[in-house]
Amino acid sequence: MSFYLFRGRYSTDSLRALVDKPQDREAAAGAMIDSMGAKLHHLFFCFGDDDVVALIEAPDDETMAACALVVGASGMMSGGSTTKLMTSAEAMNAMKAAARGRASYQTV
Repeated sequence: MSFYLFRGRYSTDSLRALVDKPQDREAAAGAMIDSMGAKLHHLFFCFGDDDVVALIEAPDDETMAACALVVGASGMMSGGSTTKLMTSAEAMNAMKAAARGRASYQTV
Protein backbone atom coordinates (compact mmCIF):
# COMPACT_ATOMS: atom_id res chain seq x y z
CA MET A 1 0.00 0.00 0.00
CA SER A 2 1.20 3.50 -0.83
CA PHE A 3 0.53 6.80 0.89
CA TYR A 4 -0.85 9.89 -0.84
CA LEU A 5 -1.35 13.50 0.21
CA PHE A 6 -4.54 14.99 -1.19
CA ARG A 7 -4.89 18.78 -1.09
CA GLY A 8 -8.15 20.46 -2.02
CA ARG A 9 -9.92 23.78 -2.26
CA TYR A 10 -13.67 23.89 -1.74
CA SER A 11 -15.82 25.77 -4.23
CA THR A 12 -17.61 28.89 -2.99
CA ASP A 13 -20.92 27.03 -3.12
CA SER A 14 -19.48 24.17 -1.05
CA LEU A 15 -18.12 26.56 1.57
CA ARG A 16 -21.50 28.29 1.73
CA ALA A 17 -23.22 24.92 2.20
CA LEU A 18 -20.78 23.94 4.98
CA VAL A 19 -21.42 27.22 6.80
CA ASP A 20 -25.21 26.96 6.35
CA LYS A 21 -25.28 23.30 7.42
CA PRO A 22 -22.05 22.12 9.10
CA GLN A 23 -21.27 18.49 8.37
CA ASP A 24 -18.50 16.01 9.04
CA ARG A 25 -16.66 15.81 5.72
CA GLU A 26 -14.11 13.39 7.22
CA ALA A 27 -16.86 10.80 7.71
CA ALA A 28 -18.15 11.33 4.16
CA ALA A 29 -14.68 11.14 2.61
CA GLY A 30 -13.70 8.16 4.76
CA ALA A 31 -16.76 6.15 3.73
CA MET A 32 -16.09 6.73 0.04
CA ILE A 33 -12.36 6.00 0.37
CA ASP A 34 -13.05 2.79 2.35
CA SER A 35 -15.51 1.66 -0.33
CA MET A 36 -12.71 1.99 -2.90
CA GLY A 37 -10.38 -0.29 -0.92
CA ALA A 38 -8.26 2.53 0.50
CA LYS A 39 -7.98 4.09 3.96
CA LEU A 40 -8.29 7.69 5.11
CA HIS A 41 -5.75 8.17 7.89
CA HIS A 42 -6.28 11.88 8.53
CA LEU A 43 -8.28 14.76 7.14
CA PHE A 44 -7.34 18.27 8.23
CA PHE A 45 -8.93 21.61 7.48
CA CYS A 46 -6.28 24.26 7.02
CA PHE A 47 -5.46 27.89 6.32
CA GLY A 48 -3.66 29.04 3.19
CA ASP A 49 -4.00 27.98 -0.42
CA ASP A 50 -5.84 24.76 0.48
CA ASP A 51 -8.95 24.24 2.59
CA VAL A 52 -8.33 20.58 3.32
CA VAL A 53 -5.48 18.07 3.28
CA ALA A 54 -5.85 14.33 3.67
CA LEU A 55 -3.43 11.46 4.21
CA ILE A 56 -4.72 8.43 2.33
CA GLU A 57 -3.32 4.91 2.01
CA ALA A 58 -4.29 3.10 -1.18
CA PRO A 59 -3.24 -0.19 -2.78
CA ASP A 60 -2.19 1.46 -6.05
CA ASP A 61 -2.19 4.66 -8.11
CA GLU A 62 -5.35 3.66 -9.97
CA THR A 63 -7.33 3.38 -6.72
CA MET A 64 -6.10 6.77 -5.54
CA ALA A 65 -6.90 8.30 -8.92
CA ALA A 66 -10.42 6.87 -8.70
CA CYS A 67 -10.88 8.45 -5.25
CA ALA A 68 -9.67 11.81 -6.53
CA LEU A 69 -11.96 11.53 -9.55
CA VAL A 70 -14.99 10.90 -7.32
CA VAL A 71 -14.19 14.03 -5.31
CA GLY A 72 -13.48 16.08 -8.43
CA ALA A 73 -16.65 14.94 -10.18
CA SER A 74 -18.75 15.84 -7.13
CA GLY A 75 -18.29 19.55 -7.80
CA MET A 76 -17.38 20.18 -4.14
CA MET A 77 -13.83 21.25 -4.96
CA SER A 78 -12.66 24.14 -7.08
CA GLY A 79 -9.21 22.57 -7.35
CA GLY A 80 -6.79 20.19 -5.76
CA SER A 81 -3.83 17.92 -6.19
CA THR A 82 -2.56 14.51 -5.17
CA THR A 83 1.04 13.79 -4.22
CA LYS A 84 2.36 10.26 -3.92
CA LEU A 85 4.45 9.89 -0.76
CA MET A 86 7.36 7.58 0.05
CA THR A 87 8.32 6.16 3.41
CA SER A 88 11.88 6.67 4.65
CA ALA A 89 12.61 3.03 3.79
CA GLU A 90 11.36 3.54 0.23
CA ALA A 91 13.44 6.71 -0.09
CA MET A 92 16.52 4.84 1.16
CA ASN A 93 15.94 2.15 -1.49
CA ALA A 94 15.68 4.89 -4.14
CA MET A 95 18.93 6.45 -2.89
CA LYS A 96 20.72 3.08 -3.09
CA ALA A 97 19.37 2.49 -6.59
CA ALA A 98 20.54 5.99 -7.59
CA ALA A 99 24.01 5.23 -6.26
CA ARG A 100 24.10 2.08 -8.43
CA GLY A 101 22.73 3.91 -11.48
CA ARG A 102 25.10 6.86 -11.20
CA ALA A 103 27.96 4.85 -12.73
CA SER A 104 26.13 4.58 -16.07
CA TYR A 105 25.03 8.24 -16.24
CA GLN A 106 27.18 10.48 -18.42
CA THR A 107 27.22 14.23 -18.01
CA VAL A 108 27.86 16.68 -20.82
